[in-house]
Amino acid sequence: MAILVGLFSKTPKDPLKKKHVEKLKEIKKLVKEKKYDSALKSGKDFLYKVPYHHDVLFTMGGIYYLQKKYKTAISYFDKALEIASYDVEILLLKAYSHQKIGENKRAIQCCEKIQEVDPKNKVVLALLQELNS
Repeated sequence: MAILVGLFSKTPKDPLKKKHVEKLKEIKKLVKEKKYDSALKSGKDFLYKVPYHHDVLFTMGGIYYLQKKYKTAISYFDKALEIASYDVEILLLKAYSHQKIGENKRAIQCCEKIQEVDPKNKVVLALLQELNS
């Protein structure tokens, strides 16, 4: 009886995936240490190589949000939403960003999208009430 060695074994681990996880940890560590400029540089370098990495796009948008660069944050949130269009956290930060720059209609659209998947979200209900008053 012939034994097929390795043919049906686990697929080899992707070395790039391991590198991506390490890079994401590095970026998150920089954010936690409030080293935003370093985190942005590291994130931009990473996105140059891997343009559609959901977590890095979200993190970059979050940094720009914290720096009150809302339009830039929105651009990163939009790219992340191309990957996960119903990500509640991203939609919420995007809604807040639109609110901060006076784009209430767009903020309401984000809230409505959140309500499609999470109709009882209390934060969204409060934000909608604020936007509609």
